[in-house]
Amino acid sequence: MKYTGPIYRPPYEAGSLLLQVTVGCAHNKCAFCTMYRGTQFSTESIEQVEKDLQEARKLHKSVKRVFLVNGDAFVLSASRLKPIAEKIIKYFPEVEVITMYAHINNIKSKTNEELKELAKLRINDLWVGVETGHKEALEYLNKGFNLEEAKEQLKRLGDAEIRFIYGMMYGAAGIGNGTENALANAELINATKPMGLAPTTLNPNPGTKLWDDVNSGKFKLATEGEIFEEMITLFENVDVEGLKYLGRHAINTIPFDAILPRDKKKAIEIINKTVERVGEDYLKSIPKRHTI
Repeated sequence: MKYTGPIYRPPYEAGSLLLQVTVGCAHNKCAFCTMYRGTQFSTESIEQVEKDLQEARKLHKSVKRVFLVNGDAFVLSASRLKPIAEKIIKYFPEVEVITMYAHINNIKSKTNEELKELAKLRINDLWVGVETGHKEALEYLNKGFNLEEAKEQLKRLGDAEIRFIYGMMYGAAGIGNGTENALANAELINATKPMGLAPTTLNPNPGTKLWDDVNSGKFKLATEGEIFEEMITLFENVDVEGLKYLGRHAINTIPFDAILPRDKKKAIEIINKTVERVGEDYLKSIPKRHTI
């Protein structure tokens, strides 16, 4: 199997076949991210993709889920994704899901008919890094799209019957804005009805605009107490039946999973018990996080 440069995947794709179709990230301009900063974006040839699938077929008796790497593999045009999906189905006819990271602009570049065609080829769920529904925070994070575009494109996925996981960041709006960030995220989530919600926590990494702005005092990070309050506000306001809360990312202080609204009360209890246990000094602190 060919892999080039750093390979990232959601924690929940640990059991998926990782198939390289792109290298790096086509956007690669987010204010907080260094994941692919040293990697030149490129695409993989269909010949190499098929070669990797032939190798994978020899290694695995059954593959039900394939994750296409790297940073925003959905940037590939529909005309390039279709033959990749067809090759996957050829070698793994039992496959149920072909998924990948996606940028809002990747969705925007495809027609409604193309999205429906991809869904029929089992590209039927995506990990979409929205990060925040807070208008000003979204602009600061330099995601390359605005709030209305995010809402419109996520709804288009639903219309095409492509499920998606909404990626977001606690603390994205900075100190004093946790409630606003939670309410803005809840509004966007409720309007677009994702299959899942995958939260991380905003973290300054050396070499980013966020790192520079935190160190200069231009951007002030939320305290841990504010993060916990933001979490509770989000749980109180999200209203999507059967929403999977996928919170076990290593960067999160309280990693847990839940199904909403079924587990709403239990989730809030987990947060409140943590608040009681950690003490006032910790709640006022901004703990160092080891990764993005």
